[in-house]
Amino acid sequence: MTTSTDHERSRHGVTPAQGFAMVRIIFGLVYLNNAFAKLTQASDVHLGPLSGTLITRDGARGILDRATSNTWFPALGGFYRDVVLGHWDFFAWLLTAGELAIAIGLLLGLASRLAALGALALIGPIWVLVLGQGSYLWTYPVELLPLLVLAIAPSGRAWGLDGRLVSRFGSRWPL
Repeated sequence: MTTSTDHERSRHGVTPAQGFAMVRIIFGLVYLNNAFAKLTQASDVHLGPLSGTLITRDGARGILDRATSNTWFPALGGFYRDVVLGHWDFFAWLLTAGELAIAIGLLLGLASRLAALGALALIGPIWVLVLGQGSYLWTYPVELLPLLVLAIAPSGRAWGLDGRLVSRFGSRWPL
């Protein structure tokens, strides 16, 4: 007997759940790389013909400095300027720990919706701060929209630990 999932897999190669899992894993790698850059303060990456930069603690501080300098949302900018940047030594490590936790959650498919919400909580306010500053409009939405989908879709159930936990805990495992 052929199920609809088997039919979708044979026709398209992967199921929609596996497609969401691929996006989840890619975002997990992004957050793992940036957490590693913050731990080592190494921003330059060279992998054969591929090269680029990652966001270190100093780089993150620079992003926040620029985002708060001319924001249309003075209350949020003031919070980030006075509280977060004012206590950067603490918040830089909190950011690093947060990125590492998000990476683990997304890569392992463990509490994957919560991990995606954590990622949204990190970059969402920055996007709000930079609106109207003349930057490329889609810089942050290109990250925000897939993370929003990952926060809604149970992407950790395919190729992730959420699938095992939901089978064990049923409706008590909402992620």
